[in-house]
Amino acid sequence: MKNSKKWLTAVAVLTLSSTLAFAGPHGGKGGGRHGRGHGAQFGEKFAAKLNLSEGQKLQMQEAQKSFREQNKAFFDSARETRRQMREAKEAGDTARLEQLKATARSQRAHMKELGEAQTQRIVSLLTPEQRTQWDAMKAEREARRGNKDRSERF
Repeated sequence: MKNSKKWLTAVAVLTLSSTLAFAGPHGGKGGGRHGRGHGAQFGEKFAAKLNLSEGQKLQMQEAQKSFREQNKAFFDSARETRRQMREAKEAGDTARLEQLKATARSQRAHMKELGEAQTQRIVSLLTPEQRTQWDAMKAEREARRGNKDRSERF
């Protein structure tokens, strides 16, 4: 069970990070060099490693844009829950913190489901050769991460 959680988390993070980056230049936004954030640099490397066509890049941009638009309210809600948890922790309100942890667990589970679905959308855009490379990249990332299980945070 722990390995599947770890794998799902890694895939979700990889997918969301990479698809966010395909949006192209961020017009001066972000903290990276040349006005681009870390995600853009990762996305460029991801696209290069998989040898994505311009058409695939555009499809991924559209998939990510649609994903963000469809799930904006949920992500805003999850962000608000995390903010409230920080406030409760800082105030020493353990009862409120425990209540919020239950909400955060539920939101995290939903995020995993969303990430898995988005991963499937992205993988469906790849050629068989690119899927092989995707699997290799995924295995390499998993090997680097070792036995870190970040899914049990709350």
